[in-house]
Amino acid sequence: MEVELQILQLPVDYREVKQRVTRIWEDLQPQLVVHVGMDPTAKAIFLEQCGKNWGYGDADIRGFHPECGVCLPDGPEVIASGVSMRAVSRSAVVEGVEVAFSRDAGRYVCDYTYYLSLHHGNGCAALVHVPPLSPSLPASLLGKALQVIIQQMLEETEKTRSQCLVHRKLSLCDSRRGEPTGGLLL
Repeated sequence: MEVELQILQLPVDYREVKQRVTRIWEDLQPQLVVHVGMDPTAKAIFLEQCGKNWGYGDADIRGFHPECGVCLPDGPEVIASGVSMRAVSRSAVVEGVEVAFSRDAGRYVCDYTYYLSLHHGNGCAALVHVPPLSPSLPASLLGKALQVIIQQMLEETEKTRSQCLVHRKLSLCDSRRGEPTGGLLL
């Protein structure tokens, strides 16, 4: 499978994320967008199945939060990814790295970004929450794990091609809580 990979860093800013996610889907028209967010409390890599439209009361790095804590006022309550994160979590095996399935991405900029991306991409998006780098999870191992996970996501996307756009592009967007992206290249 031939893939064009583009890496973009999104700020931890609700308003900016809303604009950039819209532009990603309109301008790049990717097959799949994979958002990577860092969860400082995580001990495993979590593959999030769905984004939620409500509950965004915590302020971003600029002190802003969405009006009424909602992504899209008339949007559905929950949007699920067209990629089976449960299947990906079972098939993405990397020695020394636990990969788990999740249905609750929290209520901060990561899930907000994910919900918007799922909305604009008709379910053709993913959110991967990663733990912080550590001696047991160096950047090289995390990079390898993300590569395996994204490959599995692309294979799942091929299985459900009718649900997703058929363009052969992939955008990998990093919406970490202010963490630099350096050292994580696939």
